[in-house]
Amino acid sequence: MNIKLVFKLLGRILSMEAAVLVLPMAVALLYHESPMPFVWSILVILCISLPLSFLPAERHFHVREGFVSVGLLWLLTGVVGGLPFYFSGYFNSFIDCVFEASSGFTTTGATILTNIEALPYGILFWRAFTHWLGGMGVLVLVTAIVPSLGVRPHYLTQAETPGPVFSKLVPKQSQTSKILYQMYFALTLAEVILLKICGLPLYDALIHSFSTAGTGGFSNRNLSVGAYGNPTAEIIIAIFALLFSLNFGLYFLLLQRRFKEALKSDEARFFLLLVAGSTALITINIMPIYDNVWDSLRYAFFQVASIISTTGFATADFVLWPHFSQMILVILMFCGACAGSTGGGIKCSRVVMLLRSIRRELHRIAHPRSVEVVRLDGKPVDESTLHSVLVFIGFYIMIILTAALVVSLDNVPFDVSFSAALTCVSNVGPGLATIGPSGNFAAFSPLSKVVLSLCMIIGRLEIFPILVLFSRHTWRRN
Repeated sequence: MNIKLVFKLLGRILSMEAAVLVLPMAVALLYHESPMPFVWSILVILCISLPLSFLPAERHFHVREGFVSVGLLWLLTGVVGGLPFYFSGYFNSFIDCVFEASSGFTTTGATILTNIEALPYGILFWRAFTHWLGGMGVLVLVTAIVPSLGVRPHYLTQAETPGPVFSKLVPKQSQTSKILYQMYFALTLAEVILLKICGLPLYDALIHSFSTAGTGGFSNRNLSVGAYGNPTAEIIIAIFALLFSLNFGLYFLLLQRRFKEALKSDEARFFLLLVAGSTALITINIMPIYDNVWDSLRYAFFQVASIISTTGFATADFVLWPHFSQMILVILMFCGACAGSTGGGIKCSRVVMLLRSIRRELHRIAHPRSVEVVRLDGKPVDESTLHSVLVFIGFYIMIILTAALVVSLDNVPFDVSFSAALTCVSNVGPGLATIGPSGNFAAFSPLSKVVLSLCMIIGRLEIFPILVLFSRHTWRRN
């Protein structure tokens, strides 16, 4: 383990995070607010990062160092990202600050705030901007800006990029990162412009575009998107939430005019079919609550798009909906978005492979001598990938159950403890009952907040970088 190079890399990336804090500080100055929460945060981060940045280290860097770097970075990001919240004085404890920052960078959107609109503009801007930074991946951004850090960027992005299979758009990883961020920035800018045109103030348009791009869900309004009562804005946000939930590799294929390859995506078809089917079922189920079918469709589509994309915005309190609709939304929390997107969850590609593996197993039982291959996008999936998918889903469920068990120590009902663990591991945001769209996580104990913060990071990194970090085999010399 080349631990010196790992620390050197962490130091340089944390220095970049200190530089990024200049942007919300400028927003604070623009609105005549005190910039000191950001000034103090920058000074603390630089005191930690600069000594690490100049550590002498050998340049051998492999998969193990990549996974450890990613795991440590995301754990530290939640801590240092919470410094502006702590110095602002609007949070009750440092654990609350870490929870909010972890929720931001992991694009979860769960909050401990009871009155969001009471916070300063600069703090709310930083809160939403953490979604944008964490959405595509902190290290993807770093490799796009600084292609040479003395490490192999392939190992970093392999550990951070969501999905069962890691692939590059072009041979050089730094170029892949630049292409991804160009598409990411273009889509974000397009949403900002459209939201501004439909009547939202520029500041609000930026906040909600950052949150949509990262599929996070932090809003600057207590009632989230529902506070505007603007159907056009709701449609724009819902559509962009779905766009950011698709594999960015599809957009690259479309830009390359490789339309046939893009249309072959089994995952995208499954994702869109799931959205359409869930919207139809919930629309029918909630029709008695609303005046007409169009209102039912409006609220159903927005909430389905928000939950399956793991964005977590709300225009209605789905806790008040029938249990059938709530159950559909819980299933969508498990499933999540597509691989290679900014969304969370198990990912649709894994669900497709799991379903096809089940179908193959049933076929083998009926026809023991038959040979059937699981395919995705028309290509055979190797057995090692299928094995990793099954292991991942098993770990995913175990972590949710373990976290729910710890949260239950707070003596909360089952639906609260289970949905809290599920929504944090899946990076969704709202859960059921008291942690629904109109609720928050403020009432949980410090232990539960720490566990749920860790769940957010585990879910964002798709489990293994954190497990590798805490494995004793990782730190052995051989």
